[in-house]
Amino acid sequence: MKRTATISRLLVLSCSLAFATAFSCACRAEDAPRSDDKIEVVSYYFGNYHLDKRNEKRLGKGWTEWELLKKAKPRFEGHQQPKVPLWGYLDEADPKDMAKKIDAASEYGIDVFLFDWYYYEDGPFLERTIDEGFLQAPNRDKIKFALMWANHDWVEIFPKHKDVPSALIYPGRVSPEMFDKICDLVIEKYFSQPNYWKINGAPYFSIYELTKFGENFGSYEATKAAIQRFREKVKAAGFPDLHLNAVYWGRPNIPGEKTVNDPVAFIEGLGFDSVTSYVWIHHVPLNEQQTDFNWVRDEYMKHWDYARKAFSIPYIPNVSMGWDSSPRTCQDDPFGNWGYPFTNCISNNTPENFKTAVQMTKDRILADPDAPRIFNINCWNEWTEGSYLEPDSVNGYGYLEAIRDVMKK
Repeated sequence: MKRTATISRLLVLSCSLAFATAFSCACRAEDAPRSDDKIEVVSYYFGNYHLDKRNEKRLGKGWTEWELLKKAKPRFEGHQQPKVPLWGYLDEADPKDMAKKIDAASEYGIDVFLFDWYYYEDGPFLERTIDEGFLQAPNRDKIKFALMWANHDWVEIFPKHKDVPSALIYPGRVSPEMFDKICDLVIEKYFSQPNYWKINGAPYFSIYELTKFGENFGSYEATKAAIQRFREKVKAAGFPDLHLNAVYWGRPNIPGEKTVNDPVAFIEGLGFDSVTSYVWIHHVPLNEQQTDFNWVRDEYMKHWDYARKAFSIPYIPNVSMGWDSSPRTCQDDPFGNWGYPFTNCISNNTPENFKTAVQMTKDRILADPDAPRIFNINCWNEWTEGSYLEPDSVNGYGYLEAIRDVMKK
């Protein structure tokens, strides 16, 4: 019988059929991304700090997101802005500047750059970070890399004016035909690279917004079929399989984001191989203008406990360095907790407190024989969201030293 229900009804109906499977307590050991007690440290990387033709057409010649950071001001008492990069305002699309980042990442314990990767119906966006910066860097083999398809709507927040709705610039939804082209492209262009990150030989590919992903295909069954086609393409290219990862969150952040009804059943029913998080605030509310880092950490740990029990597939935990999206707001507008990027901040995120969070994460992973020997960090360079590992003028190399001190001992 042909269905004509909306995508949301289809997702809910199909999820309910998969419910029993989703809550199976048997963990598929063959899928668990781990190897003894060596823990891989993965850092998200957001590539908007180079010249991009789309940005320049919309925001002016020479524009990069460094411009927002340079203009940031303190918005309340005790607010530390602007953040000033110790290395200066590097061009990540320049192989020499990217080589500096790779050297530091490798030296201080980062194993993988997980790039926020953008591809819309009309083509790629911000791709120079990877194609011209990372892949052309002379030392690129020092670390691995992988892609997280950041398939969310791209909206106008550069900067965001308080009383002006965020205009939709690039819709995250793509056609089924474009998705098939994306699969072919990532296999040929990226999975084939010798330092592309793989788990048990399977290239890791992560999807950020699950609701938007499901909307691409019109039904749950069609979404599942698209994933299967992707797997078949990967195997035909000579890999044992695809490692497909789902980014899971319950608190929308960027305008236009939506959550999935019954995410456990949805993710496992579609056959994802693992699940992870992008940032702590996707799970923990920031109830105060300056919400204490250690409190947010402990609340996230509760979410981690829930996730690893709820999912029968491996859950890869996250450590967030901080949160302060105020540089993306119009600096002349009043500031408050009025919706992204006008949001409360994480405070007290000192290198020492970050180090404690990394140590706790390492200890919790090693204490669980079934846990993936992986965690990810938000973020290498989310400067305008206040979550970055790159050295700054206040803390120097403190956050990188924290990782090195915990992971290399």
